[in-house]
Amino acid sequence: MAKDTNILKIKNLNVEFPLFGGIFQKEISAVHAVKNFDLSVKEGKTIGIVGESGSGKSTLGKAILNVLKLTAPDVRVNGEILFNHNGDFLDILSQDKNKTLELRPYIQMIFQDPYSSLNPRMLVKDIIKEPLDIHTTMSRKEKEEKVLWLLNKVGLSSDQSTRYPHEFSGGQRQRIGIARSLATEPKIIIADEPVSALDVSIQAQVINLMMDLQEEFNLTILFIAHDLSVVKHISEEVAVMYLGELVEFNSIDSIFNTPEHSYTKSLLNAIPIPNPNGREDRKQKRKKSL
Repeated sequence: MAKDTNILKIKNLNVEFPLFGGIFQKEISAVHAVKNFDLSVKEGKTIGIVGESGSGKSTLGKAILNVLKLTAPDVRVNGEILFNHNGDFLDILSQDKNKTLELRPYIQMIFQDPYSSLNPRMLVKDIIKEPLDIHTTMSRKEKEEKVLWLLNKVGLSSDQSTRYPHEFSGGQRQRIGIARSLATEPKIIIADEPVSALDVSIQAQVINLMMDLQEEFNLTILFIAHDLSVVKHISEEVAVMYLGELVEFNSIDSIFNTPEHSYTKSLLNAIPIPNPNGREDRKQKRKKSL
């Protein structure tokens, strides 16, 4: 694709989860998780999707993957999610099962929890190889070589391929998840709060790894997070969600320096500011209040 080409277009996306109640379990209400959402994503860009818990960020990511009905069969999804597949924009939501399976390798996800997203009964090499088994016709030797190559790319050794997930730290498990997401050579990676379950020191390592991989493989990354300070280091543009709606979309500089929406300003004000004198200040305030 040419530079600045849209790889993904989301048009008037709405996601509703019906609520049932009463003796006959009739629909009594609905949760409107995503409302009238519009967004165009350029190839090779990293877009931060931010908002507080419950704002619809993760639901948006699952809608793009078209997996919502697997976990919530009654969900109602309307609108268009157009993926640029070899120059043709295909609506992900309207494809049949065969076409969906054909498109699945191009859009992959990195999950929030590195502890529950890896099968504890599978060896690391088999976890990374599974997408290759499903989506490719590679030989066994080719798969094994690619698994080792991917482990190297995420900073793990070939010796670690024969271990189980419980033998790794949280940061290492997330690296395994990243390697698995890269196995099918995707165009888009949806990173659903990939560092929120990790220690702060490990967060920086994982973010730096994702930035290096994004540049090397020309990945388009949708980085879902609730922490703007994390998004600032990896994203070029930021989409701010509030109660399922897109309330602001702008460059990272504009979001941080000249935010327009009041909710964006509230998120910025919630970013903790390191202050070595903070503890002493709190002591003084307590003494004055006594």
